[in-house]
Amino acid sequence: MNRPIRKVGVAFAVLFIALFVNLNFVQVVQGSRYRDDPANRRVLLNEYSSPRGQIVVQGKAVAGSRKTEDELKYLRVYMPPDAKSGAEPDGSEYAAVTGYYSFIYGADGIEEAENSILSGDSSKLFTTKLADLLTGRDPQGGSVQLTLNAAAQKAAFDGLAGRPGAVVALDPTTGEILATVSSPSYDPNALSSHSSAAIQHAYQCYLDMDTEYAPDESRALRAMRAAAHVSVGRAYKLRIDTQLALRRIGSKGYLQQIAGDKQRNAPLYRLELAYFHQYDNFGRSGCGNVPDDPTSLYAKDHAAASPLVNRAFEQLYPAGSIFKIIDAAAALEHGTNPDTEIPAPNAYWPLDETRTSPCPASLAAPCVENFGGEQCDNGKTATLAFALAKSCNTAFAQLAVHLGGSVIAQKAHDFGFDLPYPGTEPPAFCNPPALTTPLPVCRSSPGSSSDLMAPDSLAQTSFGQRDVRITPLQAAMLSAAVANDGRLFKPYLVRSELRPNLSVLDRTQPQQMAQVLDPTLDLDLVAMMEGVVTSPEGTGGEAAITDPALSGLVKVGGKTGTADVCQTSASRCQPDAWFTGFALVQGQPKIAVAVLLEHGGVSGDEGEATGGKAAAPVASAVMTAYLKSIGIK
Repeated sequence: MNRPIRKVGVAFAVLFIALFVNLNFVQVVQGSRYRDDPANRRVLLNEYSSPRGQIVVQGKAVAGSRKTEDELKYLRVYMPPDAKSGAEPDGSEYAAVTGYYSFIYGADGIEEAENSILSGDSSKLFTTKLADLLTGRDPQGGSVQLTLNAAAQKAAFDGLAGRPGAVVALDPTTGEILATVSSPSYDPNALSSHSSAAIQHAYQCYLDMDTEYAPDESRALRAMRAAAHVSVGRAYKLRIDTQLALRRIGSKGYLQQIAGDKQRNAPLYRLELAYFHQYDNFGRSGCGNVPDDPTSLYAKDHAAASPLVNRAFEQLYPAGSIFKIIDAAAALEHGTNPDTEIPAPNAYWPLDETRTSPCPASLAAPCVENFGGEQCDNGKTATLAFALAKSCNTAFAQLAVHLGGSVIAQKAHDFGFDLPYPGTEPPAFCNPPALTTPLPVCRSSPGSSSDLMAPDSLAQTSFGQRDVRITPLQAAMLSAAVANDGRLFKPYLVRSELRPNLSVLDRTQPQQMAQVLDPTLDLDLVAMMEGVVTSPEGTGGEAAITDPALSGLVKVGGKTGTADVCQTSASRCQPDAWFTGFALVQGQPKIAVAVLLEHGGVSGDEGEATGGKAAAPVASAVMTAYLKSIGIK
């Protein structure tokens, strides 16, 4: 072989080896990356080539797949109506649970948590997939059966009526989640269509204006912020200032306000202008054609959480007076009984307990008074049962200080709260989550270790203020544990996973998390919470079940709460309204429920009754609907 031919042969050999190495590198090393790349259209077409499994509530599909003539062969549909009705599907009632399945934005909710079952890719379905392959049947995904009760879910959804807030109902004896609603809701059908333009438009309309929940800034916005040498924290403040300025002085006034920055700092001016366009144009961008259009929500409150955020599981709120359930449980465990007289002054000075003068009007000094300046019983003492029914702040503040922060923190932990966090900076409570249902649930917190050590901050903690934060699910867990002899069960949403032929693949078993209180002591707490609803001084009378079909069969207990969410006492914003409670039938726990209405309370003279007036009727409706649906009569 002559030399030129040998060189050509070597070159071809090198190219062949390089080709062989590259081919194996692409297929073996980078195969997963190419397969999972969102731009890989083959993967997308494969996902939509077979029907995705159903999400089922009491035998009815609340999410299913419909065959189409599109390139994407199946369309995901939420709450599909009866074919004869001709109505459009509307998945907003179950959106907080189902989530959405979008070929642009991926999956959320149960669609994400149970994706491997619904898509048919789970290893649990191996034998089913093998049988489909051998018989030539079209592959299908498995289904997921939820624990929800349709009647309770509808009552919760209708009870909120679009008001910002959440409802969670549990079966105290198993932990099954019977209802969960986050409001305002959204229609997942708008995000599951096969029109990319329609999906993107709806998603942008649903997104909130608060960077705490919105996705990361766009590349262009990050570049503007960097050019203006503005930190993330300062950028957030600029956004808030923009919102407030637009609300206060309007578009023209805001442009005049920032005009000077055009000459002094052009990059900053461009950033301010970007925020201006983001907020000023919102509501005029044609969101009226999107189901459950949130324009009015954001117009009223620019910092409102998006409908895409599950308020029941992923939002943390000041607990208000529902935290007194924990105080009462701790007191019972340390020798106090419902008839024990405890101090209940009109004003309590935690740093000087001998002081009896009224609290200053501005509350500039560490001092606790009852909501609206009310008197608790005789203004000096009250029984523990009376103090809980009347929701006396001074009584529970002094009780918590005497018990000590470590006792209150441990009892909160027994009920499912996180341990107190060290330092002054709160952690990321949603990462990692407290538990999965399988949807993740943020961790509720009694506050920091330092707050629980200092008498003045512990006094505020005792009635759910200071840095106490709680999810509506955790609020329902309080009542569920009390109703069930002090036993707390882990909440769960998925009753069973099903094969495509609907045979059971896997079933969730109830799991006890803790014994929060001795059963004998728990009976006292049950009676005290019943007094909140039935006694003359009780604040939760509107939670009582008055349906004639259930009259005399059901006992209801609970706790109201009105949580101050304003930064200062001079703020005009309305407090959040809370109710958490349970229903017993012949002494057996049937349902526990928590209702939160954001800014649903009334500041001032109406006091703690606001939780009872605003939130308790919703809880009553949910409990009534559930009990009737299971045949209690």
